[in-house]
Amino acid sequence: MGCAPMGHILYDEVMRYNPKNPYWFNRDRFILSAGHGCMLQYALLHLAGYDSVLASFLHILSFLLNLKSFRQWGSRTPGHPENFETPGVEVTTGPLGQGIANAVGLALAEKHLAARFNKPDNEIVDHYTYVILGDGCQMEGISNEACSLAGHWGLGKLIAFYDDNHISIDGDTEIAFTENVDTRFEGLGWHVIWVKNGNTGYDEIRAAIKEAKAVKDKPTLIKVTTTIGYGSPNKANSYSVHGSALGAKEVDATRKNLGWPYEPFHVPEEVKAHWSRHTPQGAALEAEWNAKFAEYEQKYKEEAAELKAIITGELPAGWEKALPTYTPESPADATRNLSQQNLNALVKVLPGLLGGSADLASSNMTLLKMYGDFQKDTPEERNVRFGVREHGMGAICNGIALHSPGFIPYCATFFVFTDYMRAAIRISALCEARVIYVMTHDSIGLGEDGPTHQPIEHLASFRAMPNVLMLRPADGNETAGAYKVAVLNKKRPSILALSRQKLPQLPGTSIEGVEKGGYIVSDNSSGNNPNVILIGTGSELEIAAKAADELRKEGKTVRVVSFVSWELFDEQSDAYKESVLPSAVSARVSIEAGSTFGWAKIVGSKGKAIGIDRFGASAPAGKIYKEFGLTPEAVVAAAKELC
Repeated sequence: MGCAPMGHILYDEVMRYNPKNPYWFNRDRFILSAGHGCMLQYALLHLAGYDSVLASFLHILSFLLNLKSFRQWGSRTPGHPENFETPGVEVTTGPLGQGIANAVGLALAEKHLAARFNKPDNEIVDHYTYVILGDGCQMEGISNEACSLAGHWGLGKLIAFYDDNHISIDGDTEIAFTENVDTRFEGLGWHVIWVKNGNTGYDEIRAAIKEAKAVKDKPTLIKVTTTIGYGSPNKANSYSVHGSALGAKEVDATRKNLGWPYEPFHVPEEVKAHWSRHTPQGAALEAEWNAKFAEYEQKYKEEAAELKAIITGELPAGWEKALPTYTPESPADATRNLSQQNLNALVKVLPGLLGGSADLASSNMTLLKMYGDFQKDTPEERNVRFGVREHGMGAICNGIALHSPGFIPYCATFFVFTDYMRAAIRISALCEARVIYVMTHDSIGLGEDGPTHQPIEHLASFRAMPNVLMLRPADGNETAGAYKVAVLNKKRPSILALSRQKLPQLPGTSIEGVEKGGYIVSDNSSGNNPNVILIGTGSELEIAAKAADELRKEGKTVRVVSFVSWELFDEQSDAYKESVLPSAVSARVSIEAGSTFGWAKIVGSKGKAIGIDRFGASAPAGKIYKEFGLTPEAVVAAAKELC
């Protein structure tokens, strides 16, 4: 209620959009970082004319009925904004601070595309990103990470409204939040404006937006001091209005207090008439832009083709041919290095690929060698330097991915530090954002840095997360296969767990095998009935292969299976799964340098899972593997017990 003046001015007077095509490319983007206030956004979408596009065969009721079904089963008005559920909502917000960080990604995408594709005679990319955030967003550390980068990058078309109402769920913010936000944001490199009367100061808000747009080299924070629950005679300016409904009596009292005589959900005809202009205006804006793009396409064919691919998400024909391939004679190498080979091959054919690392590019091996750094004065470049800001990095990449379907952002750090960005990765999965998480130093194989840096439970935890592809490639072909899968999966993020240590290029691995999740690398049996099945992932596939060689010398029939992705394997047909892991063969041994949690699903009750169920240690990688029993000898011994 306190944000209504901001929302009204943005949607009715300032923002450029087409309600009949919520995905028009050059629209202004609006992010409600304070996502618990989503009824405001739903009401504004309805007034602006988005209701017709929100109807579908699954949602035959009008958007007005969806408003009445707020937060109920089957409605398109969930309890926090969800981009995959409600057209007109740009990103999924709710966990505080994520939205403002997403907005930084959206603004980065706009600045990058404008620098790359605009011409003196045709500025084909020109839109703003607007955000409303609250005190909770300001308190969460992710907002500071992302806003620090926004200031560093000079994202002048990012305008954030800070709903300064001094109330959080526990009460007045004085109990925990007394910093000077204005000074902090000035220190972060933002232009700061204070609107002292956000409840009724419409002209002040308009003037602040005008001033913000005049500042081209900095993002702007407009602090708007408001009263939470403005208009409610008994609950305004109290924490009780923050997270619970007013209740029927207080709603009636509020209606009387504001002089609003209409029934619930009634929109007066004069209000409808006033807002109805957005439908023809939006159509005209898009038509004007389409004509502008047609001219651009005639004059700048190559650039237009690249931009169109980013806008539509259509992959260039034959792009996958750029993926490098390897043979057993190719030199051994760490999969982090092989990953860099893939990134540098793909950036030549995928115009929307860009990304970087959390201050570890030289360790994660994520530099795009043919490009410079995305910086304030070189925004056309495609290496993004995130600094030590893992959480902000993940959320910014979500914003980039959701800006346009053809963007393919990647970000990198050590696999163990996904702990610092798990919330952003979870939102990637929930909001169907194609982000590629390049996670190196994936096991105890990183060696001397020790248990603080050695991931143990991380593979299992991401396998438990819905709509994430957890991929652990074993060599060059599997790394290429992992990238192919990550690019093709447009509606879910991928995590690539990559080794620090060198690994051999194994016989039998393939790009095509990775797409199945699990596949046979070698087998000397017949009739789909080996004596034992050895299953490995990543750096441990080599150990499984060596163990198989020893067992075969003793006359055993052994199948070696690479299990790169549990999720992809689960999606295969029952017939395929039976061809790889026949139900009649209970003698199964898995080996993975991580928690054994979950492996019983693969090896069965009679199989054995070799792994690590404690924290790691500081020592050279080879020594640690031996001490933890991750050796061919251990696999051979386990197999002999079973067969």
